[in-house]
Amino acid sequence: MENLIDRIIALEKISKELEPTRKERDSLNQEVQAYANAFIETLKIKPAYSEGEVDNHKLKIDSEKRSLSALLEMYTSEVADQGIKPASGGHLGYIPGGGIYTAALADFIAAFTNEYAGMYFGSPGAVTIENELLDWMKGIFGFPKDAIGNLTSGGSIANLIALTAARDKHEIKNDRITKSVIYMSPQVHHCIHKAIRIIGMEDIQIRLLVLDELSKIDSEKLNEIVEQDLSDGLNPFMVIASAGTTDTGAVDPLEEIGSIARQHNLWYHIDGAYGGFFILNEERKNLFKGIEMADSLVIDPHKGLFIPYGLGAVLIKDKKAVFHSHHYTANYMQDAVTDMQINPADVSPELTKHFRGLRLWLPLQLHGLKPFVACLDEKLLLTTYFRNQLDKIGFELGPEPDLSVSYFWYPIQEVNEDAFNEKLMELIHQDGSVFLSSTRIDGRFVIRMAILSFRTKMTTIDEAIDMIKSCLSMTKEHFEV
Repeated sequence: MENLIDRIIALEKISKELEPTRKERDSLNQEVQAYANAFIETLKIKPAYSEGEVDNHKLKIDSEKRSLSALLEMYTSEVADQGIKPASGGHLGYIPGGGIYTAALADFIAAFTNEYAGMYFGSPGAVTIENELLDWMKGIFGFPKDAIGNLTSGGSIANLIALTAARDKHEIKNDRITKSVIYMSPQVHHCIHKAIRIIGMEDIQIRLLVLDELSKIDSEKLNEIVEQDLSDGLNPFMVIASAGTTDTGAVDPLEEIGSIARQHNLWYHIDGAYGGFFILNEERKNLFKGIEMADSLVIDPHKGLFIPYGLGAVLIKDKKAVFHSHHYTANYMQDAVTDMQINPADVSPELTKHFRGLRLWLPLQLHGLKPFVACLDEKLLLTTYFRNQLDKIGFELGPEPDLSVSYFWYPIQEVNEDAFNEKLMELIHQDGSVFLSSTRIDGRFVIRMAILSFRTKMTTIDEAIDMIKSCLSMTKEHFEV
């Protein structure tokens, strides 16, 4: 027995390292705070994109101890200074994430209190906060109070939950899979296709719909193809619309599609991961008419509400459909059974769930909603400003955008136009002061802007224009035109 006690005491001395003293915590916190201040204050002078290779050797894990200062220096060189800078206001490619500072504070609090947000029994306060956030979103998007939802890691899991509910509601299984049909835009986010495979519907029939000149689903053509599939003995069961596509930011005609879905008893899913929160803009609110008709809706606070990566949301009207796949019980969990509130673990693949809701709840409480809406309004105006500046230089522009994603290309007759714009894109990436991306629209190579970072300001756009002018000049020199 004495040997056992001696061993425990010896191990306790070593394991105490995992609980720093108050003095040690203060020192660590001061180092991190100084690092955070330096990082944020130098963002404006650092490139938004840097090509390079990571030194794998530096990041290997071994048994050696290292100081926090050495690790922060390593983090800077191998992580923060490599690739795209998501925290930079110069990130205008893909769909920028957020990263507001007060959300980071919330994550810090959630991490050291280590609240388990999967079951009400485990943390009534954490679950209540997450459900309050979902109720707040129901109000924004006109969903009924008895709809349920979940705060997810992002749009991919949120879409997965919604599509699973649609599958189970319409009992799409066994030999019904090959006869069933899903309707969607060719510009639907690729996580939708991933979700379809993951939930066992790889062999389902997918109809990529005709788009109009604004890259929106043509609702008349949608109705025609649904009726044709019905007459052919198929089983149409779901239509997916977008409230802001990734390629062009287009908002599909939500109300018209909703009416078609009701007429044919289709599950109506809307992916508003990028654009949904633009409903808070008074001038764009009309674009979202019909969003309340959806059976399920995905929105991402880590996009439209500028929260750090790792917070999506899904709202679903049919609780039974969601519970069919996600609600399970186990003997060891019998103490946690309660009817007080919906448990997040009962509406998601996740059982282990950290308290991610605090990263939205705390900023909303600290700042109120007004600055979030102002930031969305600002991004819409900056998109117009950017397009106006590009027009002056001689670029061709895509159609007037619904939201804050748009595209452009340089028209040229002397050489292959796609090759010219590809070279221009290459030089823009090499410069890296502002990050833009590319896509193809109707087969044409185009350069794409996505203005959503809360740090993107008018000075950022001016810097982007200067960079584009310089790269355009070099591209012309390269092609000798």
